[in-house]
Amino acid sequence: MSFRADAQAQLGREKAIEKLITRHLGGDRTCSEERLNDLIDRYGPVVSAYPHWHPIVASSSETKTERPPFPITLPGHDAGYEGLDHTIYLRNGFITCPYGGEDRIIESVEALDDSHVASIRAERIDFPLYMPNATPVLVECEWHCVMEADGTIPKSVAVPLLLEMEVPHWRTSKVAETWETMRPYILGEPRGARSSLFVNQETGQVLKDVWNTLIYTGMFGPIYVG
Repeated sequence: MSFRADAQAQLGREKAIEKLITRHLGGDRTCSEERLNDLIDRYGPVVSAYPHWHPIVASSSETKTERPPFPITLPGHDAGYEGLDHTIYLRNGFITCPYGGEDRIIESVEALDDSHVASIRAERIDFPLYMPNATPVLVECEWHCVMEADGTIPKSVAVPLLLEMEVPHWRTSKVAETWETMRPYILGEPRGARSSLFVNQETGQVLKDVWNTLIYTGMFGPIYVG
């Protein structure tokens, strides 16, 4: 089945609403749902995992321990965030709803380094989500460049971010992973063969071509097929 971005975006929206607009929420659930939809319209669509080069998961922090030797595709401690709970992920940010401790989240975001292409910001959400005693926070990826007309990340940004993430591994890598193995980490989720809710077909094809060029140089070692 071919990848249908519109259908995946709608499915993600429905799951996000189901998760955060619960029957226990109380108050004006209709108002909360409308405002949640506004945030999804602005920062979405809803996604299930980020490309490992996306600033949301690739920004560095002075207080963060050394990055693990595997691709990070979700915000959490390994990506420099503290205190996240009951979270939905968006193409250009995420919403998390812990039971208190929102200051801990905001402080961890403030400790992240800005890149030349994006800044990560956090702010409290002023309407209830998930549970009445939850304290929702919006974390935003503010891009410093123009996105494609369809809202996806352009190849002029995606390619150098991928190279910045992967090229340094040539010093320690023992084997090169194929595109089939790496495409969930390079395209994000949900995704098709060469596109996702983060990158369109044109950008996805360029990322595939760049990745294959890298591994066939032998810089990462012999190509592993397992």
